Amino acid sequence: MRTLSWLATRRVLLATAKPRHAAGSGLMCPTATRSVVTSASMKMATGVRKERDTFGELEVPADKLYGAQTMRSAVLRVQIQLFELISGKLYEDHFPLVIWQTGSGTQSNMNCNEVISNRAIQMMGGELGSKNPVHPNDHVNKSQSSNDTFPTAMHIAVAVEIRDVLLPGLKALHKALLDKSKEFKDIIKIGRTHTQDATPLTLGQEFSGYAQQIEFGIQRVEATLPRLYMLGIGGTAVGTGLNTRIGFAEKNPSPPRCGLGELSLPENEPGSSIMPGKVNPTQCEAITMVAAQVMGNNVAVTVGGSNGHFELNVFKPVIVANVLRSIELIGDSCQSFVVHCVVGIKANKDRIDKLLHDSLMLVTALNPHIGYDKAAAIAKKAHKEGTTLKESAIALGHLTEEQFKQWVKPEEMLGPK
Repeated sequence: MRTLSWLATRRVLLATAKPRHAAGSGLMCPTATRSVVTSASMKMATGVRKERDTFGELEVPADKLYGAQTMRSAVLRVQIQLFELISGKLYEDHFPLVIWQTGSGTQSNMNCNEVISNRAIQMMGGELGSKNPVHPNDHVNKSQSSNDTFPTAMHIAVAVEIRDVLLPGLKALHKALLDKSKEFKDIIKIGRTHTQDATPLTLGQEFSGYAQQIEFGIQRVEATLPRLYMLGIGGTAVGTGLNTRIGFAEKNPSPPRCGLGELSLPENEPGSSIMPGKVNPTQCEAITMVAAQVMGNNVAVTVGGSNGHFELNVFKPVIVANVLRSIELIGDSCQSFVVHCVVGIKANKDRIDKLLHDSLMLVTALNPHIGYDKAAAIAKKAHKEGTTLKESAIALGHLTEEQFKQWVKPEEMLGPK
């Protein structure tokens, strides 16, 4: 029963962390459609039953498996779908809580304990709410506290989502970018620094940089997993293991395992409602919006992480909800970006070649032959008069046409010589 409780809490976290659709709307509503629990809505057609907790007696809808403690905290309820704790079938309406609750996650933990207790009683032919023969505190919550089950569920939920959603998405994007870097290895283009023309590189080298950054990201994410695999289960309320037996923590189960115009992007949909034929880089815009949302989520996580007082952080639900949302957003958007954008990227070779040979920064190749000052004079004259580097160099008398052709070769400017 105890193991079911924190595994169930993990499922609740995964369900409540996902944005849901507002009723009657196509818009995503992060907190879903909520309604106030009134005595009228509680009584419904199925009636109510009376349950007790440490504050006294109160009414609970007769057909619901949650108990008094969940009912007391459920001033706001949200309709969610999640897997039944034991058989895997969908349960509806038995988990009415949202993430805006006590910061330790106690209500969610007790919600799971009460559902497990009542479900066990139901399967054994007993009376719902009787707490006999399975008590939500004495049996289901035995040797545990919300302060160790909720962090344990947080770690497991995040680790599983990283493994199943985030890392596959990042690895797919890394492979797609690496494939493009090989495809574009022979296309030489002008480089850009400070949004200005710079020395040449290949389009493949440029894409290899993108791929490398994703690989670094993968390594950073994977480096967090060993710490996520460390679970607080068995620590109970303040980490001392009060109300557990010696060796209890050790026996707990382990968790589951210049650019512009150089590239042609796939045309996925019309880009304008008023300008026919206009196609916008929608996939790039979408993934940058995802990045903005993830940065916003991270602010909430950072603020939540700063609110650990004494022996307990009391912002756990909002922390884990935003981490899980970010994981899902990044993983899913990477997969979508690969399919709808990266694999279809084409190089505009003619445009790249024109920009390359028009760039004044090819003059850098002349530095070893005529010196910096003369090379700079050639570039300034060409820029001022709108001529080519070759025309400017010959006009200034610093070198011949043959020397220019011999020394200014973009393909020889891609690395050390």
